[in-house]
Amino acid sequence: MKKVIFACVHNAGRSQMAAAFFNRLADRTQTEAISAGTEPGLRVHPEVLAAMQEVGIDLSNAKPQKLTEELAKEAQLLITMGCGDNCPFVPGLRRDDWPLRDPKGKPIDEVRAIRDEIRERVRSLLAQEGLSLDME
Repeated sequence: MKKVIFACVHNAGRSQMAAAFFNRLADRTQTEAISAGTEPGLRVHPEVLAAMQEVGIDLSNAKPQKLTEELAKEAQLLITMGCGDNCPFVPGLRRDDWPLRDPKGKPIDEVRAIRDEIRERVRSLLAQEGLSLDME
């Protein structure tokens, strides 16, 4: 099974949304995603919880976790989202960067726009990687 890690600084917004969309849209027999952060926050941002709830994804039980080298070694692809120099380098791990705005503290309309951009990027990634979509 192919594992993808979505990483941002606090693991409380962008990476949580990306992993949730990936796991919703992907064929889970082929792949899975996890999210992590270089400096994990205490909880997912409330505005992110609200925006994701609007599209039927409940992140209320999601917990930010630290992106460790050990965690990254289990993956085939690392997608970073604005952690810059704080993002780890893991030899042999493919890496891509999605320069996305941080939704923390933004008005709900801006969070929705970030959410929708993440969903489209995830759809593109799944198509690019040849992973079939689960059409539930």
